[in-house]
Amino acid sequence: MIYYYCEGGLLGITLHPDFARNQWLYVYYTYRRGTELANQVVRFTMAGRSLQNRTVIIEGIPAASIHDGGRIKFGSDGLLYITVGDASVSDRAQDRSSLSGKILRLKDDGSVPPDNPFPNSPVYSYGHRNPEGLAWDSQGRLWETEHGSSAYDEVNLIEPGANYGWPVIRGDATAPGMKSPVLHSGTDTWAPSGMAFWNGSLYFAGLRGETLYQVLIDRQPVVLRRYLPGQFGRLRDVILGPDNLFYVLTSNRDGRGSPVADDDRIIRINPAKLGQ
Repeated sequence: MIYYYCEGGLLGITLHPDFARNQWLYVYYTYRRGTELANQVVRFTMAGRSLQNRTVIIEGIPAASIHDGGRIKFGSDGLLYITVGDASVSDRAQDRSSLSGKILRLKDDGSVPPDNPFPNSPVYSYGHRNPEGLAWDSQGRLWETEHGSSAYDEVNLIEPGANYGWPVIRGDATAPGMKSPVLHSGTDTWAPSGMAFWNGSLYFAGLRGETLYQVLIDRQPVVLRRYLPGQFGRLRDVILGPDNLFYVLTSNRDGRGSPVADDDRIIRINPAKLGQ
């Protein structure tokens, strides 16, 4: 049973890369574990409009009223990546024995890949506050968006086993053994969520920023551009469809927006025409 609580609830959905053959759907959601809340990823087999063959992929991920992460995607390597927030206990992000404040990497059956950076651990990277976006570029590199504290939202280039600093550093700060972001918002707030890659750029949805952001990652330094500011309210995710168009999800009924009569919506956008 999905348990909705503030930022918890139904967090993410993704299809197996070989969905046409196996019909596997993966769901990331909050549930009640005894007297506490937790998050888990469960695999189902789709049979028409019903879900069958429930299989737990990973459970017991710490949950809270805030900072639940929530993105699940299969990477270019065919493995499942899961973003996990610090569940409001920031120090856990630095504890590699905790699942909080991490990006996790698993096989499609929930087992740990043998080439994960820490033996027998699903942890792929750590030191994250509230990561909500994942995308792979044309070189197969993994990028992530992350909510900062009091602004200082981040775009990070993820390396296996790397420490991204929360709660020790943020913004332009540095520390031995910790990675600083490729781009951050400074004193502005994007509240970045889902992300997609298209034609040499990352595009991510902004919740509080109410904007679709483009990051030109082939520039040095990288360049940030903004589209649709305030036009559709809070933006939760952006997906590149098989038709090479963007599908952008609004999030105006999440208790923090100002919904209009036809919210929430899926907006279809031709990325080639953005800015025209």
